[in-house]
Amino acid sequence: MGITWSQFFPPAPSLTEANLPSQRGKVFIVTGGYSGVGLELCKILYQAGGKVYLAGRSEEHASNVIAQIQSSIQSDGTIIFLPLHLDDLASIKSAVETYNAAESRLDVLFNNAGVSNPPAGSVSAQGHDLQLATNCLGPHLLTQLLLPTLRRTSESEPPASVRVVWTGSIVVDMSARKGGAILEEILQKDTNPQRNYENTKIGNWYLAHALDAQERPSGILSVVVNPGNLKSGLTRHMSPLVPLLVAPLLYPARMGAYTELWAGLSSELTLSDGGRYILPWGRFHPNPRQDLLQGMKGKDVGGTGDAATFVQYCDNQILEFK
Repeated sequence: MGITWSQFFPPAPSLTEANLPSQRGKVFIVTGGYSGVGLELCKILYQAGGKVYLAGRSEEHASNVIAQIQSSIQSDGTIIFLPLHLDDLASIKSAVETYNAAESRLDVLFNNAGVSNPPAGSVSAQGHDLQLATNCLGPHLLTQLLLPTLRRTSESEPPASVRVVWTGSIVVDMSARKGGAILEEILQKDTNPQRNYENTKIGNWYLAHALDAQERPSGILSVVVNPGNLKSGLTRHMSPLVPLLVAPLLYPARMGAYTELWAGLSSELTLSDGGRYILPWGRFHPNPRQDLLQGMKGKDVGGTGDAATFVQYCDNQILEFK
C-alpha cells in the first residue's frame, strides 16, 4: 500500500528543464507527442536543443502544435512531425522508412502514446483489441524496426545512453490482476475495457523486459515508467464522472514528462537497470509485485513464463509487417 500511496504523492523530480544538460546533436522520437505528457516532453527536449520527431496521427494537429512550440520557446533545437498510426501495423514500416531516410541515428525512443478504455469492442485496422494494438503491438513493431538505427547509434555512445522508454501505469501496482497479463482476456475484444487496459500496461513491462534481454549486449537500455496520475487526454473515453472524481489526485502533464525525462536521459541509470520499473517523477520502483516478477522468469528457473508467452504472441502478430 505504501508504494501505491507514494505514486499518488511522489517526491520532487530530480531532473527537469532547469538542470537538463544540452541535448544538441541528439535525436529523439516521442510517440503521441502533440498532447499531454508527450507534448510536454517534446517541449523540454526541443528547449534543450534536441532534434525531436513528434510522432502521431494528425499532420494538421501536429503542425499547429509545432508552430506553437516554436513561437513560444527560444531554441536552436528542431522539431519535426512523423506520421505514425500505431493502431495500423501495416503503416508503421513506412513511418520508420521516412525516419531512416532523414536520420542516421536515434538516441531515445519514447513509446509514450497510448489509449485507455475506448468503447468496448473497439478494434485496430488488423482487428486486434484497440488497446492491445496501440499500447503494445504498434510500439513493439516500431521498436523492432528502429533497432538497426538504435544499435548503430549505440556503437558510438557510452553504454545505456541509447534508450527505449515504455509506458506503464499505476494500475500495474493498484488493480491489475494477480498473476500478470491474461492474453486470453485481451483477445476477447468485447471484454471489460479497463481489464484490457491493465493487461496492456503489464504487457508494456513484459516488452520492456524482453527488449532488455535482447539488446543489453548492444548497450541499449530498455525501461518502463508509470508517468504519474496526470491531467491528460487518457481519460477521454471514460465516464465524465471519472475525471471529476480523481481530479484532486491529478498533476499537470509536465510532471509526467519529468518521469519520462529521467528514464530517458538521467545519468543515474546504467545497463544493469534494464527492464526496471520507474515511478513518478523519476525513481526506481523499490518493491515490484512478486507475481509480476515471477511472470518475467521462465518456467525453467521457477517462474511462470507469462511474459515470454505474451511477447511471443506479439512477435507473431507483427512478423508479417517487419
